[in-house]
Amino acid sequence: MNISIDGVVVKELETHSDERGFFRELIRVTDDFFEEGFGQWSHSLVREGVIKAWHLHRVQVDWWYVVSGVLRVGLCDRRDDSPTSGNVMDFLMGDQQSACVVRIPPGVAHGYKAVQGPANIFYMTSRVYDPDDIIHLDYDDPAIDFDWLQGPAIT
Repeated sequence: MNISIDGVVVKELETHSDERGFFRELIRVTDDFFEEGFGQWSHSLVREGVIKAWHLHRVQVDWWYVVSGVLRVGLCDRRDDSPTSGNVMDFLMGDQQSACVVRIPPGVAHGYKAVQGPANIFYMTSRVYDPDDIIHLDYDDPAIDFDWLQGPAIT
């Protein structure tokens, strides 16, 4: 991941493993990137090949963690006043990837494709679901330089 977007945080996670399995902390209330706090915790199962893109929030912050499967994550900064306006991020989350949680601020369009699945994603939001906070965009929006049919190889 060589391009960044202001306010997007990819928090690398520490995993404690032994013969019984592993333990991994995802988010603490004291994390700097969690200052907006908890509104809702959700779980989504996404079948392999499914694309869910694009949408953004006016106010809400999202935090994503992929429990199983592999997602190709796409992010695009749609904020006119951002120093990274127009920047696009494209990376994988999930099995055989570095364990992480990603923070997605308001105004950053986001979506994903289940490239290996089914994929299970846990996501927390800073607010409870509010349909008036969501702006939907087409998956092939010409203003976003992103092709969901291409992508990085799963490693």
